[in-house]
Amino acid sequence: MDARTDAPKPAHGASLPDDELFIVRAFSAPVPLVFRMWEDPEHRARWWAPKAFTCTHLKQDFRIGGAWRACIVSPETGESWQGGVFREIERDRRIVFTFAWDGGPSAGVETLVTVTFAERNGMTVQTFHQTPFLNVERRDAHVVGWSQLIDREQAYAETLAQGATS
Repeated sequence: MDARTDAPKPAHGASLPDDELFIVRAFSAPVPLVFRMWEDPEHRARWWAPKAFTCTHLKQDFRIGGAWRACIVSPETGESWQGGVFREIERDRRIVFTFAWDGGPSAGVETLVTVTFAERNGMTVQTFHQTPFLNVERRDAHVVGWSQLIDREQAYAETLAQGATS
């Protein structure tokens, strides 16, 4: 299995509309651990940022209707605030939440993020889907950032999983 698919298309090969982003990644870590990394803000803050950014603030009320808010910082761009509301939570299976930036070219545009988790051959297969984007350019601008964030998530999950088996 290819452990990394960072393309704006679904796993089944069909094309996505121009306003959708889709990333699939397989982690060498159990589903409950990967899910907990989304649920626990202390864990999420350790990987919730692209490369060259640091998450300096992450608060969340992890329940349906609960809000979340985060700030990522880079030396080049300074602070970037974001937040949303959890819409659906199915333990170890699915998280759906809204996402909106406070500033920048996508300020105030609310998207919906769906993250699913499945066990396959002892690995966690995580899918990440976000929609709608204003246009292809805004979507494509997010592919790199989300891919780098998920790289950090994967490294963190696999380090934790190694520690649990040691």
